[in-house]
Amino acid sequence: MQPVLEIYAPDGFDLWPVAEIQSFAFLPLSGELSPAEVGTAMMRIAGCNGIDPHGDRPPQQADALDSFLHGLLTFDNLFAAGGLRVTDNSTGVTFLPGCCDGLEDWRDWHQFVDDGRLLGFGHDPVSPVAERFGDTVRLTVNAEQSDSPVIELSVAELRHLLAGAERDLADFLALAADWASRHLPGRCAPVTAALARVLDLPAPAMPPEP
Repeated sequence: MQPVLEIYAPDGFDLWPVAEIQSFAFLPLSGELSPAEVGTAMMRIAGCNGIDPHGDRPPQQADALDSFLHGLLTFDNLFAAGGLRVTDNSTGVTFLPGCCDGLEDWRDWHQFVDDGRLLGFGHDPVSPVAERFGDTVRLTVNAEQSDSPVIELSVAELRHLLAGAERDLADFLALAADWASRHLPGRCAPVTAALARVLDLPAPAMPPEP
């Protein structure tokens, strides 16, 4: 099980260095990413929240960097396209995140394990679904298809996988905090705090900024 972020190609993006990644690919998040890959992840997460402000939110800034980060730093309900990806190495079947349960909702998996209620991740034409039958979890790649591939595992295995996914997210957050200190001086603390909210994790301790 891997936390992944859905990526679009960084066409013309020049606010910080990013990696060349194919559009609509999934970037696994962990502490093993290169600086350019972290930059790509941060570009995508900020971009997911780059909608025009309205209501009582502060207006966007004229500066290009502050304008790009505006939604990430000011919106209450942050979003990140992606989620948790599960691969059965014995069959090659992969359960991908859907459109209705983003990376920010990854803790829904814990609630699913505890209460056993059906967990849906998308809608027609592709509807990934997680179901629990006693001590067995069934992950259906696309509930819209009667012959959809499935992955079956035990509840204990899923708890173990979730613990690993949380470690990967925590390692990525620490790596991104260090990246922000280098690439976003003066904005590192608020950006890291916002990223921690996206990932539903405690914000790491930050050294004082110069």
